Amino acid sequence: MINKKEIITILLVTLILAFILSILNLQELFFISLLFVFLVILINIIAKKVSAFYLDSEIEVKLWEVQRYGFKTGYHFKKPAPAGVLVPLILSGLTLGYFKWLATLVFDVKAKTYRAAKRHGLYAFSEMTEFHIGLIAAAGILANLFFAVIGYLINFPEFSRINIYYAFFNLLPISDLDGNKIFFGSMIMWSFLVTLTLIGLALAFLVI
Repeated sequence: MINKKEIITILLVTLILAFILSILNLQELFFISLLFVFLVILINIIAKKVSAFYLDSEIEVKLWEVQRYGFKTGYHFKKPAPAGVLVPLILSGLTLGYFKWLATLVFDVKAKTYRAAKRHGLYAFSEMTEFHIGLIAAAGILANLFFAVIGYLINFPEFSRINIYYAFFNLLPISDLDGNKIFFGSMIMWSFLVTLTLIGLALAFLVI
């Protein structure tokens, strides 16, 4: 289900995010943050892959990269910049560890070859529509919010918070993040998920 390249990418961003989350939390051991971050990312990815499977498609998770930096056509880097590594580290460094950016991964999706044979109902299109891609991205967000509740109920508040933070940053409708895919797939679905996540975020600050 998860290939070797994806595993390497997941481990890389897990190390980076665990380091960022541990900067100002001296009493929290680094390996605990490492475990929680790894589980949060894995939950998100598995939910997307399962969702893609039921939509007769497959996804490949990769590091978030940015090539264009302006509105004009010529404003782009010669090679894509690894935003999934640079943005969390730079923002954390500039704010002395107080701001923790957790959006690092994106995904590509493609329809399976036999999808074209299904010409009815949900599969009236052989290609993946923006709505279908949005559904896949939304599955990851919902999984994180669900496990945030589970983490709270079993008394793992840090695990719960990381799930909520991860969902929040990935819902931002920018670049190639999940939020952008959901927003263009269905604004109603995006608004619903944002509302749920903001409620969770408020509870994370006030209750958890």
